[in-house]
Amino acid sequence: MDTRDLVRSLRMVGSRNGWRAVGAAWRRYRIDARDLPRRGAERARVPGAAYCAEPLPGGGVVRFAQSALRVRVAVGGAVFCGWDGAGPEPSYALADECPEADTRAVLEPDKDGWRVVSERITVVVFRHGAVEFRTPGGVLLRRELPPRWWDGAGRASRWVQRAQTPADAAVFGLGGRACGPGLTTGSYRLWNTDPSSAFGPGDDPLYITMPVQLVVADGGCHLVFHDNTWDGRVILREGVEGAGSGHDRPGSCEVRFDGGPLRYWVVAGSPSRVLGTWTALTGRPALPPRWALGYQHARWGFGDAQEVRRVAAGYRERGLPVSALHLDIDHFDGHRIFTVDNDRFPELPGLAVELREHGTRLVSIVDPAVKAEPGLAAYDSGSAADAFVRDARGHVVRGLVWPGETVFPDFTEPRVRKWWGGLYAERLEQGFAGVWHDMNEPTSFAAFAPYGESTLPRSARHSLEGRGGDHREAHNVYALAMARAGYEALRELRPRERPFLFSRSGWAGMQRYGGTWSGDVATGWPGLRASLALVLGLGLCGVPYSGPDVGGFHAMPSPELYVRWWQLSAYLPFFRTHSAINAGRREPWEFGPEAEECVRAALAERVRLMPYLYTLAHLAHRTGVPYVRPLWWHDPEDRKLRGAGDAFLLGDALLVAPVLEPGATERAVRLPRGRWYDTATGAFHEGPGQALLDAPLHRTPVLARAGSVLPVAVDGGLELEVWAPAAGRTGTGVLITDEGDGWAEPRVERFTSRWRVGAVAVEREGADEAGYVLRVRGDA
Repeated sequence: MDTRDLVRSLRMVGSRNGWRAVGAAWRRYRIDARDLPRRGAERARVPGAAYCAEPLPGGGVVRFAQSALRVRVAVGGAVFCGWDGAGPEPSYALADECPEADTRAVLEPDKDGWRVVSERITVVVFRHGAVEFRTPGGVLLRRELPPRWWDGAGRASRWVQRAQTPADAAVFGLGGRACGPGLTTGSYRLWNTDPSSAFGPGDDPLYITMPVQLVVADGGCHLVFHDNTWDGRVILREGVEGAGSGHDRPGSCEVRFDGGPLRYWVVAGSPSRVLGTWTALTGRPALPPRWALGYQHARWGFGDAQEVRRVAAGYRERGLPVSALHLDIDHFDGHRIFTVDNDRFPELPGLAVELREHGTRLVSIVDPAVKAEPGLAAYDSGSAADAFVRDARGHVVRGLVWPGETVFPDFTEPRVRKWWGGLYAERLEQGFAGVWHDMNEPTSFAAFAPYGESTLPRSARHSLEGRGGDHREAHNVYALAMARAGYEALRELRPRERPFLFSRSGWAGMQRYGGTWSGDVATGWPGLRASLALVLGLGLCGVPYSGPDVGGFHAMPSPELYVRWWQLSAYLPFFRTHSAINAGRREPWEFGPEAEECVRAALAERVRLMPYLYTLAHLAHRTGVPYVRPLWWHDPEDRKLRGAGDAFLLGDALLVAPVLEPGATERAVRLPRGRWYDTATGAFHEGPGQALLDAPLHRTPVLARAGSVLPVAVDGGLELEVWAPAAGRTGTGVLITDEGDGWAEPRVERFTSRWRVGAVAVEREGADEAGYVLRVRGDA
């Protein structure tokens, strides 16, 4: 136990549930000590020497003395590698059935062993088990060394695989990491974890861990995904160019898992192609309803309906549009899910209708833990359906969460997902327009880690779609399966509306059910920087819709910090203030007149950019490309951009340079290639290079790419904001519109900007004119 774990455990003991948390920790420890297989003698093995190869569609199988490797190129270009007979299915990551093999890819002899040549990547399998991935031009992307297993009687094999990457490679991803977006030398655990208190850049792991790495190097980009849900670690070491006697020392990656299959996918290409292929494999991101891109307000501790009305009225009176208010666990009856405290929230459906008339929806929190209380509808129906997780001896596992002693649905069982989904009808009847999944790592309070790890016993039994297994395998996909249950239920209960669902925890593929948020990010400037790192990192794992708790969760921010957090979040996909019950209010007027005016300006810009943001949402849904992109997105070979994590691209058109340091009134930003206009002054800067931008408290520096055509909202209508292309150049833009929350096919309009007879003109694809009012900005 490290110091941080000890402090958290002592804090837990001193809390309202303190001694019960100690008891829960002891109970969990005893169950695992009794039911988990004991580690006995283990035998290490490596593949050994290859002795034959068998061609199959898309690749083939190479057989070694002590293992076998299946290589299969799928239609679309993704390469699957599975050792020891592991196939691509069953998988919680894949959206549908595994894509068909690309029959053009053939396993053939090579001087070093065997190779599979495909359109986008060449795979070389060496005679002792190493595997290389190269570009069609022969540039090395990744070299996997022969894996090693430790086999023991009565327990799953644990294994390790080491890889080498180019010396200049930068690694991104691994889910939601507060220390990113670029991941430095270190060890990263793959175990979804509630940190139990506010977190900052030094805390790891957090709520969403994914064995997904996006590797960017001069020679090309690739994504590698180890499809294994067990507890594991990824250990990264940076490469060094010109090390030792003038030779490069490659970067290295060591992947370790406590069990489960050794199988992985590799995707190569440009960043947009990689994310497109990855989300085609694991599911395109869900398209949120249009209102979910507006500003939203939450608080743990609204208290009662009158306080909700007071806050909503405060926003209206000040002309600050709020699209949704979120009710936390305090609106439940004794924290019991799928209930309402009717004394404090009488006639909740009426409150929802009242708010909706002013353009504000209600969103409900939903936790997975069900209070173990006979007479409670969710508990009784779940017991009748045999829906709750049991231990190895058949007893229902009990934990400790907000309502007290609780039980946990097994979302890895299809009939349990169906039962759980039926409970969402109660939320819709109460007037809620969306749901917010919390505490679904899953978290069960316990003190004194590791004996009191705050989750279910590792020996707890799960269905795993009928295959059977325990919590060691099910833990990381518990929230993913819960999100599936909720999303499918909302689609069935309200078939004409797109669901709005976001989840604190998840795993690879979670984007097909909705988005996520930061969780309990620490209030402070480090927490602000971690907020941006999380959003960028998740986007590079295929999860584009996310954002932080504006202002941080656990403490009261200063007015300056609050303003800067607002200004950052106004350009992020999910835009919500939120705070703990004892962390003060987050309404803008609580921070003084100057802060309120700064917030007003940021919110007005968010509203103005709504057509552009909604277009980005559609593009993410269609292609997997995130709204928020790192500065190197179009210039992955630019090493200085790869190291710049303090600014980002919003789509292709805008570069946002948020202020992340206290007291700053200007900031430097690294520019990608091309011409960039300061949207406040109209002055332009040429990239690549660095620009120094004014950053007074009342605004965030934002640059527009020359030639960009941005759809913006003006006076209730829509205009095209056109930033003049450089002389002799052209620019582009796109607008995607629909009715806002249904399933009808959207309208897509594409635009081209160019100089024509000394003036900037815009043409719409298929027409001579743009068809919208133009507002041209910038100079020749």
